[in-house]
Amino acid sequence: MTIYNVTDATFKNELQSEGLTVVNFWAPWCGPCRMFAPILEAYDAEGNNGVKILKVNVDEQAETAAIFGIMGIPATIIFKDGEAVDKEVGYMSVEQLKQFIARNQ
Repeated sequence: MTIYNVTDATFKNELQSEGLTVVNFWAPWCGPCRMFAPILEAYDAEGNNGVKILKVNVDEQAETAAIFGIMGIPATIIFKDGEAVDKEVGYMSVEQLKQFIARNQ
């Protein structure tokens, strides 16, 4: 699959109505966010069982970040069938990301 950068205007349309969507809230100035980006890319490259990955730049898409109460980044929210079901704040390794996703499948 592909990792999609979304805007306030496109966020709702990009959420999958069925299945899992992983949404990563980040900013370019955030060191842990820059460290986490390759983790998402590695997970995506492995073939992620139909999990869609969205990225939201909190500096440019403040409305979406505010809706989900993003106070610290990187923040990752899992949506199942279009509804937020779990949230983690902070850097995760590939293994931690896989476990985070697996517990919500």
